[in-house]
Amino acid sequence: MESGRDTGQGILEATKDGARRLDLQVQSVEVRKLKDFDGGFAAISRRRAEAVIVVADPVTFLARTQIAQSAARYALPVVASRREFVEAGALLSYGPHPVERWRRAAFYVDKLLKGANAAELPVEQPSTFELVINLKVAKSLGLTIPQLLLLQADQVIQ
Repeated sequence: MESGRDTGQGILEATKDGARRLDLQVQSVEVRKLKDFDGGFAAISRRRAEAVIVVADPVTFLARTQIAQSAARYALPVVASRREFVEAGALLSYGPHPVERWRRAAFYVDKLLKGANAAELPVEQPSTFELVINLKVAKSLGLTIPQLLLLQADQVIQ
C-alpha cells in the first residue's frame, strides 16, 4: 500500500524483484488521501492478500492508526519500515534505525552550516537497521513468530 507514485515506486520495484525470487506475488494498491485507506483495504481483501507492506511516507505515516485498524478488521498482517506503525498496531517493522538516521542528518546539517557544497557531499545509505515486532498483533492473527526472529528484534511489544 502506497500513497505516492514517486515515493513508493522504487520500493515497490525492489519488493517485486525480491518476491519473484521467492515465488510470491505482489499487488500494488495506491492511495492518495486518508479517506482512501478503507477502500484500499477492501480491495486488498477482495484480492485475497495474505499480508500488506506499507510504504512509509507522509500520508501513510499520518494514517498509521487507521491502517492498523483496517488491517485488524480484515485480519491482515502489516509490515512497514518504521517503528511507529508497529506501535499503532502493525505486525512488524524493519527499517533504518531512527536515532542513527537523525544523527546522520545532523552530521549533514553541520557540514552545510559550515559552508559545504551540498552537491559535493556523498549520498549515504543507512547502515543500522531496527526490527520491531508486535506480539499482541501476531497473537490476534493466530501467527507464531519464530524464537530466532524474536531474539534478533530490537524491541518486542508484548
